[in-house]
Amino acid sequence: MGKRVAKEVSIAVADAVAQCRVDVISAYPITPQTHIVEHLAELVNNGELDAEYIPVESEHAAMSACIGAAAAGARTFTSTSSQGLLFMYENLPIASAFRLPIVMVIANRSISAPISIWNDHSDVMTTRDFGWIQTFAENGQEAVDLVYHAYRVAEKCLLPVAVNLDGFIVTHVVEPIEMLDQELVDKYLPPLKMKYKLDPKKPITMGAIGVPEIYTEAKKALDEAVKASYKMVVQAWKEFEKISGRRYQPVETYRMEDAEVAMVIMGSLAETACNAVDELRAKGKKVGLIRFRLWRPFPMQDFLKAIGRVKALCVVDRAVSHASTGGPVGIEVRSALYQSNKRPRVVNFIAGLSGRDVTKDDFIELFERTFEAISKKPKFSYEIYGVKE
Repeated sequence: MGKRVAKEVSIAVADAVAQCRVDVISAYPITPQTHIVEHLAELVNNGELDAEYIPVESEHAAMSACIGAAAAGARTFTSTSSQGLLFMYENLPIASAFRLPIVMVIANRSISAPISIWNDHSDVMTTRDFGWIQTFAENGQEAVDLVYHAYRVAEKCLLPVAVNLDGFIVTHVVEPIEMLDQELVDKYLPPLKMKYKLDPKKPITMGAIGVPEIYTEAKKALDEAVKASYKMVVQAWKEFEKISGRRYQPVETYRMEDAEVAMVIMGSLAETACNAVDELRAKGKKVGLIRFRLWRPFPMQDFLKAIGRVKALCVVDRAVSHASTGGPVGIEVRSALYQSNKRPRVVNFIAGLSGRDVTKDDFIELFERTFEAISKKPKFSYEIYGVKE
C-alpha cells in the first residue's frame, strides 16, 4: 500500500500532488497554505517533479494560468487561502463553466476584517455557488487521500475540485501519514486525455459571449453536470478504498445508531466533537455525530438517511452569513429537511471563528443546549457562540 511516515501535512499534500504527476503548478504564497506550494517549487527546482512552475504576481493570475494550462490539456494545481481565494473570485466560475479539471487545495482561513491568519470556513463558504466540487478533510491522512481523489473526480467529470483543510490546525501539524506507492497512484490516476482542449490543429471556442438566448441554458448545463458528479465522487471513493483500504463517504456518521440528538459538523473540529460524544454516551445520553465529507454537490439523500430519527440537530458552522437566518451549513440543513418528512429541531451554532478554541466541554454544552431545545419554539434557531461579555 505505502509506507507510513511522519510529515507536516502541507508537505504531505504537496508530495501527493507530485505523485499525481501534475504538469503545471501556478500559485501565489499566502499563509497558511504557503508550505504546500513552496515544497512543490523545491521538487520542481530539484528535478524531482517534471512540471512547469509558474510564479505569478497574484492569486488572480494563479487561477488564470491554471485555466489556460488546463484548457490546453495540462494537469494543473494551485492552492490558496482567505483573501487569496477572494482575489481569485473572478476566475473561479470561469473554471467550472469551461469544465476544466483543475484541483485546488484551500487551507481554510478567516477572511478580513479584522485581519486574521487563523482558521475558520468563511473563505470557502463564499464560493459554494461557483460550480466547484468541494470536499473537506479532518486530518492529514484525509487531506492527502482527498488530493488523489480530487484528480480522479475532476478528470472524470471535467469539473474543478477544491479540497479543504483547516489552516494551521491541519496544515502545520506533523502527523503519521501513509502515502500511496507511486504505482498505485498511477493505476488510480491514468494520464490526462482531454476530449476538448485548445489545439491549433483542431480549433475550438472557449469563452464566447453568452447572449441572453443561451446564458440560461449554459447555467442549466453546468448545474446538471455538478449534480451528476455525485455518482463519480462516490465511485472514485470506492475505487480508492480498493487500493488503499481507507473508506470515504459523502456523509459519515459516528455513534448514530440510536441517537436522539446529533451534531452536524465538518473539518478538524469533528474529531474533538467525537470525544464529547463518547463522554456523553458514557453518561447515558443518546448523542451522535454527522460529518459532511462532500459539500458540493450537496449530498441531500445521504444526509437525510444519516439523521435517522433524531429529535434535534445541533449544526455547528464556522462562518457567519450576516443578517441571514443561520450559518451556511445551518441554512443548507434546514433546506434539506424542508424537502423531507423528517423535521427535527435544528439549533445552529456559529463557533470557532478565527481559530478560537472549541473544546470538548464546549461541545458538551452545545449538545446539552440542543437537548433543552427539543421542547421549545421555534423549531430553528441560531446564535454566534462564545461571544465574550
